This record gives sequence, C-alpha cells and structure tokens, in this order.
Amino acid sequence: MTDPLAGYEPHLLEEDEFLREVHSFEFWFEAVEGYLENRPFGFEPDLADPPLPEVDRDHLITTLCNYCVGESAALEASSGLVRLAPNHHSRIFLATQVADEARHLEVFLRRIGALGVADPEGEVLRRANPRLVDFKKRLLELVDQGDWEAAVFAQNVLLESMEDTVFRFHEQVADPVTRQVLEGVVADERRHLGFGENDLGRRLAADPTGRERLAAIRADLDPLVLASFDGVYRDIGLDRADQPALGKDYLAAVERLGLTG
Repeated sequence: MTDPLAGYEPHLLEEDEFLREVHSFEFWFEAVEGYLENRPFGFEPDLADPPLPEVDRDHLITTLCNYCVGESAALEASSGLVRLAPNHHSRIFLATQVADEARHLEVFLRRIGALGVADPEGEVLRRANPRLVDFKKRLLELVDQGDWEAAVFAQNVLLESMEDTVFRFHEQVADPVTRQVLEGVVADERRHLGFGENDLGRRLAADPTGRERLAAIRADLDPLVLASFDGVYRDIGLDRADQPALGKDYLAAVERLGLTG
C-alpha cells in the first residue's frame, strides 16, 4: 500500500502551524483516502479469501473479537474526549479519531461476520479477554472523571501502542484479507499515537511533576495491557520466543515520554 504521507515531514513546521496542519480534517482526508476509497470493507473487493483450517478460523475470530473491544474502547473514549479537549486543534483531531475508531470497529465486525459468525456483536461479548474489558472500563472512568491527561495517556499512548505493536505483527502472518484490513488500521494508529505523545510531551515539558502521576497510572494499567498481549499472542500463534520482542516495542513507545514502570 502506498503511504500518502511518505516524504512529508510536518515536524519541520513551527509549532502552531504544525498543530493546524496535522490535526486538520484535510490532513486526515489525505491520510485515509488511499485505503478507504477502494476498500469499502477494509480490503479490495476482488481479493480472494482462502478457506482457513477450523482451528485457525476459531483463533482468528477470537483475536478479532478482542480487537473489537479495543476499538470500541477507543471509539467511546475519543468521543468523550472531544468535550474535554483544551483547544480546537485537539478537538478537531479527536473528531477524526472518532471516525477512525468507528471504521475500525465496523471492518473488524464485518470480518468476523465473513468468517461465518451470525452474531458478531454477541460473539465479541462471549470471547472478550476480561483483562481488556477491565482496561476499557478504567479508560472510560478516566474520561468520565474529566481527566484529560490521564485519559489521553491511557488511550492514545498505552492502548494505541499496544494495538500498533500487535497489529503490525499480525499483518505479517495474517491471511490476505485480514492483512489488508490491518494495513489501514495500523496507518491510523500511527496518527493517534503521535497525537498522544505530542500533546503529553508538551504538557510534561511545561510541568515535569506530571510524569509521576502518569507513571503511577501506567503502573496500574500495565498489567491489564500486558495480560491482553498474552491472550492475543496465543490466538495468533506467536512463538513464545518472539513475545519479549513485541513487549519491548510496546515499552519503548510508552517510555518515550520519560515514564518508568
């Protein structure tokens, strides 16, 4: 897939111009056009969907069900964060993220249906990893409490880091249809993670004492995130020897803000 942002470096812009640019609907349209216009359900309509062995199909359904939990958490949280946003740049970006998360949830549910599940939403409820469900609950509590920094950290750093890490690995081993679905989702996660790191990075530079509070939140939520990793690893057949490498990618992403466990 051609990256519409290849060669473009908005970080060279002045800060105010940077925020106007990368948080705009125009930037979002350019980013998503290539993999939305010709992929109505997340993949090219003429792409063949090869039959899967029953055990692989079952594991894939469980994996996609857990992806739906993560995407529904981000959808509900980002919609709530629109009201909490401290400025119009952030508000506009979060509006685009709401659309992204809704799209992700839609294509994952459709993929579950295409695998022969008559009631995808019910299947999500039956197969959801309890630790991931707990994470969703904690994230939405932070939003309901009006805690902008903690909610952005939990959603746009912790959750997005986990999803970006897992989705990128899953792409490499997935069937052709699932691979194309994940390609578009990963491209979106990169923008969401960038927003969280940029927003919190500016805030923590101005108030370094905030790191201690976010580090405590991370220590509280990390067990839920890492337990969710373990479940997905099993379902996509990841060799145990490769698990620490993926965990390292996640930890590197959350520690770029200068937070320690």
